[in-house]
Amino acid sequence: MTVLRIDASIQGPRSASSELADIVEAEWLAVRPETTFVRRHIGSDPLPADAWAHAALSGFVTADQHTDDQREAVALATTLAAELRDAEAVILALPLYNWGVSQHAKIWIDLAIAGGAQGERLLDGKPAIVVTTRGGGYSPGTPREGWDHNTAYLRRIVADVWGADLTLIERELTLAGVNPAMDPFIETAELLKKTAHEAATHAARTVATR
Repeated sequence: MTVLRIDASIQGPRSASSELADIVEAEWLAVRPETTFVRRHIGSDPLPADAWAHAALSGFVTADQHTDDQREAVALATTLAAELRDAEAVILALPLYNWGVSQHAKIWIDLAIAGGAQGERLLDGKPAIVVTTRGGGYSPGTPREGWDHNTAYLRRIVADVWGADLTLIERELTLAGVNPAMDPFIETAELLKKTAHEAATHAARTVATR
């Protein structure tokens, strides 16, 4: 079995989203040790910021008229789409940054869409475990309720556009204990961390045994 794992954090070893994805991967391997993982870390090894524009504009001219930049962008987009298409399952660790989807994840998503056929459901019916983390609190009743413009977008892309069987794992208040202004929320943050880790373990075991 082949599983595609995508990480988008810029936090390196301090990443809360990668930590959750590590739990998912470890539990998955405990159930299915024969699994092959294909990995891309688009946070530490970002995709070219201008690649999507080149790939998108290449569609308005014939292949023999493509510039070198367009040819490279189309090849990259085709590769990213193929990685999704060829995977039997995916683990996506995509944190919220500045109240929305990270630029690294957005470029990856746009390129993968450009690399597929028009309207192609690149993950049609396949299991997708999406891990997303938020430094602050956005739950109902909090001052920033409604400011999370990341999670609904990820649902729309992964489940509705790409057709995956989505399992979503969320964790908030990851900056508690890091940002002194959030010290009053440390106890709540620890509880949310524990809950998210348990959800990651359960999701991996459940999906891997299907």
